[in-house]
Amino acid sequence: MNYEKLYIWVEGDDDKEFFERLIKPIFEKRYDYIAVIQYAQKKSEWKENFLKNINRMNADYIYAADINNAACVTAKKQKIQEKLKNIDENRIIVVIKEIESWYLAGLDDINAKKLKIPTHVSTDTITKEQFNGLIPNKFERIDVMSEILKCFSLEIARQKNVSFNYFVEKYSLKECSKTED
Repeated sequence: MNYEKLYIWVEGDDDKEFFERLIKPIFEKRYDYIAVIQYAQKKSEWKENFLKNINRMNADYIYAADINNAACVTAKKQKIQEKLKNIDENRIIVVIKEIESWYLAGLDDINAKKLKIPTHVSTDTITKEQFNGLIPNKFERIDVMSEILKCFSLEIARQKNVSFNYFVEKYSLKECSKTED
């Protein structure tokens, strides 16, 4: 019997929280071991060595990165491949625009109203700064993000964010989500 491992590479704290609380539990149905690894503060040499070790173990990985100011998904993937020579471009997931857009995408109208956050038909263009501007002054950002994850709807998020929908489709997350009926 194979011991299946998955390493999910994420940029920062907000990404780690999103993947730890929302995505990792879904993948636990498929993998024996899952680690969410922050790479933003790691040196290039560490990233290269860690990637080589993952490949040697024959483990799976996902490398999530915000599109930021890249012209398109292909350009962002190419930029990552320039920095990480052995990365498989098919394992790179580009978040459009930033992880905050994925948080906001999963918020239905009822919960948005409870949190006093305006609703959005699409969150594809939402940046961190825009997200922060939507949070009422009386709330702490971290608390709002935590509350969003508590009521996050995979289906609503798929409708509101193209890159999140792509991620769900690519990894067949809909079939194994415990939040869906």
